[in-house]
Amino acid sequence: MTSPSSITAGAADLGRALAAIPSPGMNAIELGPLRIHFYALCILAGVVVAVYWSERRWAAMGGRPGTIMDLAVPAVLLGLVGARLYHVVTDYQLYFGPGKDPMGALYIWNGGLGVWGAIPLGAVGVWWAARRRGLSLSQLSFAIAPTLPLAQGIGRWGNYFNQELFGGPTDLPWALRVTPYETGELRHGMVPGVETYHPTFLYEFLWCVGLSVVLAWLGRRYGDALRGGRLFALYVMGYCVGRFWIEYMRVDPAHEILGLRLNNWTSLLVFLGALGYFVWAGRRLDSFSSRVLPEGEDEGTQMIAVEPDEESTDSVLDDEEPPEEAAVRSGSRAQTQDDEASTEAPTELPDRDDGTRD
Repeated sequence: MTSPSSITAGAADLGRALAAIPSPGMNAIELGPLRIHFYALCILAGVVVAVYWSERRWAAMGGRPGTIMDLAVPAVLLGLVGARLYHVVTDYQLYFGPGKDPMGALYIWNGGLGVWGAIPLGAVGVWWAARRRGLSLSQLSFAIAPTLPLAQGIGRWGNYFNQELFGGPTDLPWALRVTPYETGELRHGMVPGVETYHPTFLYEFLWCVGLSVVLAWLGRRYGDALRGGRLFALYVMGYCVGRFWIEYMRVDPAHEILGLRLNNWTSLLVFLGALGYFVWAGRRLDSFSSRVLPEGEDEGTQMIAVEPDEESTDSVLDDEEPPEEAAVRSGSRAQTQDDEASTEAPTELPDRDDGTRD
């Protein structure tokens, strides 16, 4: 005989099972000899969205269309190198040591990218390309700051398809169902007999989308005060805050220092560095370049162009004239007025030898 309490518990378990986020049935697609991983497609989608939005923001600032696309090439390439290097260095035990395959460090499609390495090296790529063109790096950072967290959030869905970097066990309605490997081996962080875990990829996605919206609003509302890379600094600080608590929830293997995961310490240190820059830049806003077109092109170097009228142009020219030339100009104008007042227009003008008329 089944007791009412067991029926209730079974219904609750069934409800939780139905509400849980299902595990993906696959993490790649086969196209002939090619195997395309969803992890790579998520990163690519994030890059495309960020470049498209950055292009629109850059054009609204007076920049030339296509500039962000050109800068994105070295930024993305160096960013991927930096992201992989950070992952391999901080998780070296996964690739080096007895029984490990060092070549696995090159298999980027299997997951393993660290944003802490992607942003610095990606910024180097932007700086290099901007310097060659003579563009303002602070203006570029203003254009791309809100787009980066959105790209990161989209890229996090790659962790979902790889069933990695999830949090601890939970029975919340939005729990993530995680399945073992096809060999039956448990994934990193799984607990025997437990199927549902915190979807930290979803938490970070939502945090990044919210951060992107807030940064876009702040840039529109307080644009003058957030020049000089200060909006970018806010992006770094905002991401570090979110990453700190999300990282604290994760259960994948990681190095710990004084009870905190390595990425928690990285979040803290990077936050303090961004905060210091935010304060420093706020005291010297006038020292940053506002150029948004390549060197040699004068138009569009300001965010708001002002075209002077004729009166203002004349007044500026008069103010810049030497006193002697101003006196001569004044005298010639007075003499012209006297001549016009004392001379009546003749009824008929005599012809001159050269055929012209006075």
